[in-house]
Amino acid sequence: MGTVAIIDYGMGNLHSVAKAVERIAPAFQVEVTADAARVAAADRVVFPGQGSMPDCMRELDLRGLRPVVLDAAASKPFLGICIGLQMLFGHSDEGDVPGLGVFAGNVARFPGEMFDAAGARLKVPHMGWNRVYRRQPHPLWEGIPDGDRFYFVHSYCVQPANPAMTVAETDHGVRFTSAVGQANIFAVQFHPEKSARAGLRLLSNFIHWTP
Repeated sequence: MGTVAIIDYGMGNLHSVAKAVERIAPAFQVEVTADAARVAAADRVVFPGQGSMPDCMRELDLRGLRPVVLDAAASKPFLGICIGLQMLFGHSDEGDVPGLGVFAGNVARFPGEMFDAAGARLKVPHMGWNRVYRRQPHPLWEGIPDGDRFYFVHSYCVQPANPAMTVAETDHGVRFTSAVGQANIFAVQFHPEKSARAGLRLLSNFIHWTP
């Protein structure tokens, strides 16, 4: 039993995330909240996000949530999802804005032209199901086969300054980092709440993870 805070800064698919967490952790108290005190009191924190990086950073600061996000990222099990991954990095080319700077690195757009192995042109945003390949073991991969499929919606991807923090990659014309892990933080570019069995297993692993 414990509490899970899903941070509400007005830019995420929050209730889908909450429903998925409630499904796999019925004994936990799951709360979508914009209250910094509630986030600070939670045992675990989920940091989702959708939309553009400049909008997400602006809304986070307008709600005064930057300090509590940084504190949670430093002190408790922390799961970033989609833009919630990108915001952890130092800079984004989308709008040329600084991120939270938890990790060194950049968030870059996919190249203008990309093609699959058969020569077919690939679209941006990268939208739909794709395979996630582990670069290194992590407790959140338990019970998930390497190369399992997750659901993506994004036009930008993270480029960590430290390659050792990349725990998974995905191919979409180029090989990109689709999950990072360091200490108490795990963050993914895909949407586990939309990723059926594999996504629910990852969320369950997070709920029971003791970094």
